Amino acid sequence: MTHNRSAQRGISFIGLLFVGGVLAASGVVLAQVVPTAIEYQAVLKAAKKAAQDGETVPLVRAAFDRAVQIDNITAISGKDLDVTKEGDKVVVRFAYQKEIHLAGPAYLTLKYEGNSN
Repeated sequence: MTHNRSAQRGISFIGLLFVGGVLAASGVVLAQVVPTAIEYQAVLKAAKKAAQDGETVPLVRAAFDRAVQIDNITAISGKDLDVTKEGDKVVVRFAYQKEIHLAGPAYLTLKYEGNSN
């Protein structure tokens, strides 16, 4: 009884382990990246609200700091904001980075920036 090798299809056990390992590692990294992306959305929302509520730099920073406490934002605070006025509109700009430890000396650095307009 001879088997035709070209008729066999599928993935080998070693291939299955490799694909599973890649998917598991991707899932672990993704599970650490998603919270930082959600926090970025909260920072952006807080910056837009602070720009609408505040007329002066201290008022804008105070409004942002209130939102930081409510939304549990840890990446940035009111003192890190760049508050300017363009025409009659207050513009809030921010930039920060988050580092995610992968393994050993390897880190994934995510740089976030945005503005209120």
